[in-house]
Amino acid sequence: MKILACYSNKGGVGKTATSVNLALAFAQAGYRTLLCDLDPQGASGYYFRVKPSKKLTNEKFFKGVENFASAIRGSDYDNLDILPANMTFRDFDVFLSRMKKPKSQLTKALKNVNDDYDIIILDCPPNISSLSESVFCAADHIVIPVIPTTLSERTLEQLITFFDEKNIDIKKMVPFFSMVQRQKNMHIETMARLKTVYPKIFLNEPIPFSTDIELMGVHRAPVATFAKSRPASSAYNELWTELVTRI
Repeated sequence: MKILACYSNKGGVGKTATSVNLALAFAQAGYRTLLCDLDPQGASGYYFRVKPSKKLTNEKFFKGVENFASAIRGSDYDNLDILPANMTFRDFDVFLSRMKKPKSQLTKALKNVNDDYDIIILDCPPNISSLSESVFCAADHIVIPVIPTTLSERTLEQLITFFDEKNIDIKKMVPFFSMVQRQKNMHIETMARLKTVYPKIFLNEPIPFSTDIELMGVHRAPVATFAKSRPASSAYNELWTELVTRI
């Protein structure tokens, strides 16, 4: 089983859209896939029309094998299950800070379904916290959407520094450019500069800024289900293909 986290310490960069579209791509390719939403806003579950289990609270998430498994919901798509978030997930950091070896707790929780899935995708909240460190420990690879702008570049630099300070393997990081507008010179120049500064770690396929991605909230579905022939859908497919090759 592979664990793939979609993470950024900056909000609004396309983490959930990426998680949802990659999850569907893995499922359609025949991989038994679990999309685990760790963000208390619960957007991943919303996109797949899945209601969360209100009973899956902090202790039950990290310690209750049966409760964890029973909170998993099937989706409308073959090979794809969802573990939707609820608002109690906002207290994960406080709960983890009181536990022994907090960095390993998420790994232990996910082992509850180790034999049931080929890949688990974690849709993560946008912060650096106890939960984030647990994600970094659990994940085999961390997919990082980066908008080619100054603030998004800065948060990537902060994350790399954090990895260095905590001795986390930087090879886990798999950044890619998100919400790209090629008509903007700043986007083109920023992408070129970052690929020079951080050679070999960025995926090549950018995800465009697209109304179709924004419409996911209206359709409550991945882009490929309602805009299959559109550029955004093609970009996610190319990103998935490149990601599979990388991991």
